[in-house]
Amino acid sequence: MNTIVKTPDAATPTHDPDELPVIPATKTTQIIAIYGKGGIGKSFTLANLSYNMAQNGKKVLLIGCDPKSDTTSLLFGGRACPTIIETSARKKLAGEDVKIGDVCFKRDGVFAMELGGPEVGRGCGGRGIIHGFELLEKLGFHEWGFDYVLLDFLGDVVCGGFGLPIARDMCQKVIVVASNDLQSLYVANNVCSAVDYFRKLGGNVGVAGMVINKDDGTGEAQAFADRVGIPVLAAIPADEDIRRKSANYQIVGRPGDRWAPLFDDLAGNVADAPPVRPRPLGQDDLLGLFKSEDVGRDWVLEPATLEDMCGLSDLSRPSLEIVYQTA
Repeated sequence: MNTIVKTPDAATPTHDPDELPVIPATKTTQIIAIYGKGGIGKSFTLANLSYNMAQNGKKVLLIGCDPKSDTTSLLFGGRACPTIIETSARKKLAGEDVKIGDVCFKRDGVFAMELGGPEVGRGCGGRGIIHGFELLEKLGFHEWGFDYVLLDFLGDVVCGGFGLPIARDMCQKVIVVASNDLQSLYVANNVCSAVDYFRKLGGNVGVAGMVINKDDGTGEAQAFADRVGIPVLAAIPADEDIRRKSANYQIVGRPGDRWAPLFDDLAGNVADAPPVRPRPLGQDDLLGLFKSEDVGRDWVLEPATLEDMCGLSDLSRPSLEIVYQTA
């Protein structure tokens, strides 16, 4: 079922900054950044979404912006793509230029690449993202002719590099992937906070909606979307068939397959969803989406004392102050 907020007509009055303005995408190419907690299923969602879009006649570019460089693994049957950063470093040492064929690969109409990142402990992932996009611009990124460019970003890192598309208006809209658990919704809320912050500074990026992955029917993610003011674009069930096939690097959104209608709806919703300004929640409101016994919400904060910290029951010390008694 489509749950998209429709774009108003041109006569719609200007929104108050605190309200939810709805801004239609104006560029021919829709550039969409997808964020979520590590392991929540962004790569699974994007591989199947991009494949479904391509099979329905759209020209799609999928760019992995996660330092793990695993966005395209499902698309290519588990095989790892040479990353842009790794390839650039190797080519530079050899005195050669990076070419499209060195870093971009295709399958059944989907074009895909990985930005990559530094080796563990040897650099900043955010700086790697910035460097990767600089290389993309040199390769002619702004002249490429795609219907959709999908960017896979790690959402649980508070870093300017990972927030680049939002901060610099490099995309028209953001999609968050989450599940019915506190940590993934915490990340989704952080992404909404970043979008709201840059909208206050004059930015134009908005949140198009949420994909609920591994949906077990408990409803916390739907409640979060309702409170924040974004639509649910799709709810992918916690199904053993999906888990098994994705673990074996199989596309489940292939036309004619059991799950194809789900990804057909998701593709349509992604295309039509306007970017809106979300209303991020405070920590207590976020906890309020869950039962108190699930998150320990009813715990009362007990202040510590100096005696607690020093492990002593009496920390009184003799005073050196001289007290003069008056007659």
